[in-house]
Amino acid sequence: MRMDLIQPFINSTDAVLAQGLGSPISIENLSMEEEAYRRKGIAAEVILMGEIEGRIIFDADLGASLQLASRLAGVEVSETDEDLVREAVLELANQIIGNAITTLNDQGFHFHVRPPTLHTSEQGSKSSEDTEALVMCFNTSSGNVFMNVALRHHCRQAVEHTAIAG
Repeated sequence: MRMDLIQPFINSTDAVLAQGLGSPISIENLSMEEEAYRRKGIAAEVILMGEIEGRIIFDADLGASLQLASRLAGVEVSETDEDLVREAVLELANQIIGNAITTLNDQGFHFHVRPPTLHTSEQGSKSSEDTEALVMCFNTSSGNVFMNVALRHHCRQAVEHTAIAG
C-alpha cells in the first residue's frame, strides 16, 4: 500500500475532524488488516475506481457522531435524531474525501469517486485478496472516529487498456 495515496486522507481527516468537532485530534492504534471491517458506530463508505481503486470507511462512535451532528446542526442532537446523526457522518466523509481527492488530483492521479453511502453491514467489507486495509483511530474529546483504507494503484496504461477493451 502506497503512503502517498493514503496520506491525503489522513491529513484531511485530521483537519476536518479538528474543525468539525472543535477539539484536538490524536491518531492511535494504526494497524494493517486483511479481515472484513466490523463497524463500531455509524459508518460511511466511499468507493474509488480508476487509477486509484478501493474503498475507505469512516466510522464514528456514538459520542463523536452526536457531537458532529450537534455542531453541524447548531443545536444539541440526541440519539433519537438517528437520521440527522447518519447525515452528519455522511457529510463528514464527504468533506474528508473532497479535500483528499483535490490533493490527489493535483498530484496527477485520475480516478472516479462514488458519493458516500451508509456502511450498514454488521459483517463489514473485506478488502480484496491483494489489498490490505490500513486502519487507524482518530481520538477526539467526543469519542473515536475510525478510518479503514483499502486502496491500490493501477498504472495509467493498464486502466486505459481496460477501458478500451471493455
